[in-house]
Amino acid sequence: MDFGFDARTEELRERLLGFMDECVYPAEEAFEAQAAESGWASPPLMEDLKDEARRRGLWNLFLPGEHGAGLTNLQYAPLAEIMGRSPRIAPAATNCAAPDTGNMEVLAQFGNEWQRKEWLEPLLRGEIRSAFAMTEPDVASSDATNISLSIVRDGGEYVINGRKWFASGAMNPNCAIFIVMGKTDPEAASHRQQSMVLVPRDTPGVDVRRGMHVFGYTDGDHGGHAEIVFTDARVPAENLIGEEGGGFAIAQARLGPGRIHHCMRLIGMAERAVELMCTRTLARSTFGKPIAQQGVVQDWIAESRVKIEQLRLLVLKTAWLMDTVGNRGAHTEIQAIKIATPREVEWILDKAIQAHGAGGVSQDFPLAGLWAGARSLRLADGPDEVHKRSLAYRELKKHMGERS
Repeated sequence: MDFGFDARTEELRERLLGFMDECVYPAEEAFEAQAAESGWASPPLMEDLKDEARRRGLWNLFLPGEHGAGLTNLQYAPLAEIMGRSPRIAPAATNCAAPDTGNMEVLAQFGNEWQRKEWLEPLLRGEIRSAFAMTEPDVASSDATNISLSIVRDGGEYVINGRKWFASGAMNPNCAIFIVMGKTDPEAASHRQQSMVLVPRDTPGVDVRRGMHVFGYTDGDHGGHAEIVFTDARVPAENLIGEEGGGFAIAQARLGPGRIHHCMRLIGMAERAVELMCTRTLARSTFGKPIAQQGVVQDWIAESRVKIEQLRLLVLKTAWLMDTVGNRGAHTEIQAIKIATPREVEWILDKAIQAHGAGGVSQDFPLAGLWAGARSLRLADGPDEVHKRSLAYRELKKHMGERS
């Protein structure tokens, strides 16, 4: 495993770092002010940032193959880390923000020619936004086989009935298309019951009820999370993604890259938290000396650096495995980073908040929002406990034949 940056990665890193310093960080204060006024829509300055990112060649970096920048996971990892330093702005400005990233990956990998032309192409151009509707309020969606929304074939159409919530991206007025997961055959084997369909936002019978808050934040800047009720909503049969019964497999293919992208960005969040913690504690004094000279604060800073280095190596190893042996071959490592990274970054952010005192929980610093994002990622794309259960079983299975 060689984690050194190749020439292309290094060139993109330098370009992206310049974009962050010259465009993203200076825009953060105005972005927050605009976000407070713009509701569920993206703040107006985002369009200027997107234009500048395109001009600098920093666009669709997440997507491999002909539709995107063609980067490997290992090449994209350090770029996503940089974007994670300003997660409300940088991913969206470069068209690398969830849930659009995962939806574009699904359409690129599983969509037919018509679906790619109709929905993937405008998403790649950043002209529309999209949503992903999988989680349901009435069942434990951490077990995807529990999903109850029904998708029933009726001649040349599918009829959709059920309720979703935390459908990420759906509150944005520019969100034009939902990818919806539901049951097409309750009698099939448990992992062949589900399918995914494309549902245009303006489909009759689709009722976007409300936006779900996350620790009091609307997450409106990247589209929000909606509760949606589907009542006899009809879409053409050609809106089926892949095949009937393929929904679970598509979800797994979608969530693998999504999990590593989240972890890459989390490391960037942690790096920024450590920088802010060091700056703050060097500048303020208690009991006659700078806070940075307090032993407990030095312990926080040292532990934070150790955690970041450990996490980065594990994420890079996972990216390398995904590139060399595929997502299945990297299953253990994907679950390991999904367990470890949000948990440890949450710890680092908590200490940075503590070091800032009252300012740490205020709107004057980004730490409270970063903490809320890290904490929510212990639920998103599968809760810790599900990943631990699966990971433990895989370890136990290695030894099941050894019992006497």
